Amino acid sequence: MIKFYDLVGADHARPYSPHCWKVKMALAHKGLPYELVPTTFLGIREVEGGNATKTLPFIVDGDNKVTDSFQIALYLDAAYGDRPTLFDGEAGIALSRFIERWALTTLHPFMVSAVVQDIWARQDEENQAYFRESREKALGRKLEEIVADRDARRDAFLKTLEPLRQTLGYQDWIGGKEPLFADYIVFGALQWPRIMSTFETIPEGDPIHGWFERCLDLHEGLGRTIPAAA
Repeated sequence: MIKFYDLVGADHARPYSPHCWKVKMALAHKGLPYELVPTTFLGIREVEGGNATKTLPFIVDGDNKVTDSFQIALYLDAAYGDRPTLFDGEAGIALSRFIERWALTTLHPFMVSAVVQDIWARQDEENQAYFRESREKALGRKLEEIVADRDARRDAFLKTLEPLRQTLGYQDWIGGKEPLFADYIVFGALQWPRIMSTFETIPEGDPIHGWFERCLDLHEGLGRTIPAAA
């Protein structure tokens, strides 16, 4: 069985990492069972006895150890080619690489700036200290300063999503007729704030919100197994 190291905060029952959610959806898409190993930020250094990886997600499948959500998806499609595809061929891989770059440069920066303090608040004391120091160093400001104007910035952010909004007007899924890994890339970015914060990133009535709700229902409602933050 695949061993899947998943990022958690103080509550090990609320995994939230956008990258880990991509993998969780990919495993469900392929119908693959796995052993879940909840892991905190500081716990990453102990994965597989230490020095196995610096980041999550991370999977161990027999003798194969794979990190990075995109590389894991590629591995799963190659190793389990008899199961439903995550990419539907080379063109789908190329499409998904574009979607991933777009998500990392458009979705993630706003999500981080909107919910970084909420993420910090959901860590245990030791991981809070690590998270604050590392994120404030990387982002150049106090967490409280980073989130202070998130309401004012949301309208401008929502305008940047118009290409996705219009795409979903043509088709039900980013992948076309059926969801593919490209959908899980964007889903992970939106599941992240849903689990960690009460801040509304995508308002109800937005076509993207409707698509996200359909994603939550996929794979027997896997996304809904973690309740939204309250």
